[in-house]
Amino acid sequence: MQLSRPEILDQFDVWLKSWNEHDLEGVMDFIHENIFFENWNGSCVSGKGLLKKAWERWFDNHGNFKFSAEDVFIDEPQQKIAFSWKLEWPSLEKNYFGEPEIRRGMDILHLENGKIKRKITYSKTLLQINSRSITLIAE
Repeated sequence: MQLSRPEILDQFDVWLKSWNEHDLEGVMDFIHENIFFENWNGSCVSGKGLLKKAWERWFDNHGNFKFSAEDVFIDEPQQKIAFSWKLEWPSLEKNYFGEPEIRRGMDILHLENGKIKRKITYSKTLLQINSRSITLIAE
């Protein structure tokens, strides 16, 4: 099933709204059974059930995170979405835990039959924590 550009955008908007309402079930509605997800830290998860389990703790302790889509690019023929985002949340970074953080990044989404089958997430290494610029350092 190929989605039209307006259908992709409508589904994407519902999906982003589900994220910001901390509605894991709503988020998972747009996820393909055979999802492959690569997080910004390099960890990978395959399969909808495992991805839901990986995200449950984050959603249960969400700290009122909020995603804002800054730019959204849709490739209808290829059924792909690229979007840059801003995440506002309590930091999980060592020495800054719980402080207000702004992180920016980008996701590349591949759709199959109207669902996200591949989700690759990239994050900038410069964060804003309590209005200070903090550079992530590999440990």
